[in-house]
Amino acid sequence: MFPENGHHAPTERAVEVHHPTPITPAVTAPLVPVQPGTIPTVASIVLPDGRIVTGYAVEAAKPEPVAAKPVVSRAAVNVALGGVGFLAVCGGLLLLTTFITALAALITQLITLATVVFGGWIAVQVFSAGGDKGGTTVNIRKAVIKRNKFYG
Repeated sequence: MFPENGHHAPTERAVEVHHPTPITPAVTAPLVPVQPGTIPTVASIVLPDGRIVTGYAVEAAKPEPVAAKPVVSRAAVNVALGGVGFLAVCGGLLLLTTFITALAALITQLITLATVVFGGWIAVQVFSAGGDKGGTTVNIRKAVIKRNKFYG
């Protein structure tokens, strides 16, 4: 348990070795040659405490131009087209109504004409005095009834 020299045996510890992970170098974008006329101007500003700050002047971001709105809105165009369609339907309904009215008048006139023609034919048949046509002739005489007795 104890070594011969009387000292405790050194305890062994597990040694952990950490190896750093190498950082991959960042890939830089290739430099694009700049036209000489597009290099921004350098501006210097003197601060109140006397320091001078030099840098490029940055222009404010310009908003995208808004597309010009049409003079007439889409809603107005839709309402107008709906009105045109409504008028077209109303015109068609008006023509249909006119057609139905004319058809009803024609049928009424045909019924009236048939009634007049058929009624005239019946009247001619009833009131014609064209002689004996083979029918039964009945002579009606003045009959006298006295005290429940018929004298004919």
